[in-house]
Amino acid sequence: MTKTKKISLAIILCFMAVNMLAQSVDVENIGNIFKNKPFAFNGGLSAGSVFYNGNQQSGRQSWTYYINGNVNVSIYGQLNIPISINFTNLGKNMSYPSLPNRLSLHPTYKWITGHIGDVSMSFSPYTLSGHQFTGGGVDLTPGKFKISMMGGRLLKGMDYSAENPAVMPNYERFGYGIKTQYDAENYAVGLTYFGAKDTKNEHAEYLLDSLGIKPAQNSVISVDVRLNLLKNITFMAEYALSFFTHDLRAPKDEKSSAIKNIFGNKTSTSLYDAFNAKLNWQLAKNTIGIGYERIAPDYKTLGAYYFNNDYENLTLNYARPFLKGDKANVALSLGVQRDDLKNQNDNTNTRYVGSVNLNYNPSEKLQLTANYSTFQSFRNLKSQFDYINEISPYDNMDTLNYTQLSQNIDGSISYNLKATETQNQRLNMTVSYQESADKQGNVTLQGNVSRFLNSSLIYNLSLPKKNLNIMASANYSYNYGGAVESHTFGPMLGVTAGFLEKKLTTGFSTAYNVNVSNGDTQIKVFNVRVNAAFVMFKKHNISANVVWQNRNSVIKNNKTDAITTTFAYSFSF
Repeated sequence: MTKTKKISLAIILCFMAVNMLAQSVDVENIGNIFKNKPFAFNGGLSAGSVFYNGNQQSGRQSWTYYINGNVNVSIYGQLNIPISINFTNLGKNMSYPSLPNRLSLHPTYKWITGHIGDVSMSFSPYTLSGHQFTGGGVDLTPGKFKISMMGGRLLKGMDYSAENPAVMPNYERFGYGIKTQYDAENYAVGLTYFGAKDTKNEHAEYLLDSLGIKPAQNSVISVDVRLNLLKNITFMAEYALSFFTHDLRAPKDEKSSAIKNIFGNKTSTSLYDAFNAKLNWQLAKNTIGIGYERIAPDYKTLGAYYFNNDYENLTLNYARPFLKGDKANVALSLGVQRDDLKNQNDNTNTRYVGSVNLNYNPSEKLQLTANYSTFQSFRNLKSQFDYINEISPYDNMDTLNYTQLSQNIDGSISYNLKATETQNQRLNMTVSYQESADKQGNVTLQGNVSRFLNSSLIYNLSLPKKNLNIMASANYSYNYGGAVESHTFGPMLGVTAGFLEKKLTTGFSTAYNVNVSNGDTQIKVFNVRVNAAFVMFKKHNISANVVWQNRNSVIKNNKTDAITTTFAYSFSF
């Protein structure tokens, strides 16, 4: 049986299961069922157009449209069919393996949920993890069982386009999978299988080979467990095996093992594994957690868009509330990660991560938060001498043995100046700072230090009875890198007002920003935004938004203007 036939069979079985299971109708109450409306609709739809006109070299389309929405169709109050749509001409001249235009249906009946069209599902991080596909799937939750199945096209076949070289060509790819789990009160056990295979494309093989793209096949099996060891102590783990065939055109492996003969028996087939375990302990108000993850070098799954591998990490977490009424909360985290698990790379990396998060709400008027994290990465270039001949800190400045340091601090203060029925005044201040540096030995490398600071002070005045809101802010950013200092600062003012018993909402805002680098003014940007929205018959909304931007590049003596206008209509029912 071909892979395409297998996928088609998987899809048919999914919907046969839905159809058979959906026949379990409560006969005793069937009369009451037909008292409900045959069809009921709820949800919302929206459509809009965006017009752009300007002399800025932004590469934007002059006109784009979008239509999106979510609609639920209920049949006699028993069967629900959510429908999700998204259509746009954005990037109309481009083609993608996964299309931005999507149409999906999600019919639901009791413990059965179907997925039809352009949808995505997740089994686990190591098997199928949010990859979009065009096809069908189903989630079943009968009693203590949880069953999920899917089948469809993961990627559309793409040829190389000289007009859009950023989109890489690829083979057409189909996939299918099933996840089963039994979830009891004190334990749970699950088994997952996911498979995917590229469709050969002989006329494009030469081009794809020249780009290093080969037709692949993948089969992944994973087992997951959850155990409530003692009261308030929970253990969770998952182990996955990935059989990855890098080139389907490779000859069969005559010496392949029995398990490889089932999931992949080519000479280009490799076996990888991944493991993840967590232990959580709830002791009074204390939450303690420890986690370990190990992913083998080159581990990958075709059910995920991107995957990190060749590393293991250990994490420790602690959190608890303090003070009367739990007004303060503290969370601590510590982790270590290393790569090059098989000692086969030219260098190794070891990373240390620590963080502290604090939240303190001494009163209804005042709220404070503070966060600190540190990141340290140590890279060691493997050398036969390994610094044994070093006699000064400068002997090995040309090697790759260095440490990367990064620190992040951010905090916020929110204070209610006044809170009455007629007036609310609030002041918010946020500050975030990040610093990173490279060190060799004990010497910080010149030019390899960077600092980032972002801050804002926001004042908000709300007059509820007048449907008026005023906001003013001052913003400042500082950036240092490569021995270059850059400052960006400026004010912003915004006003929103409601009229006609809040049916009409209007808004106006303006902002002015200046960028100064090494003492010289570089860019000045002035923005004006005007918007209005009108609600008709409670369910219809018409809105318009106009943004004008003037950008003055002082150092290049270049001024540009741009206007972006958006019209939108939405309907809820």
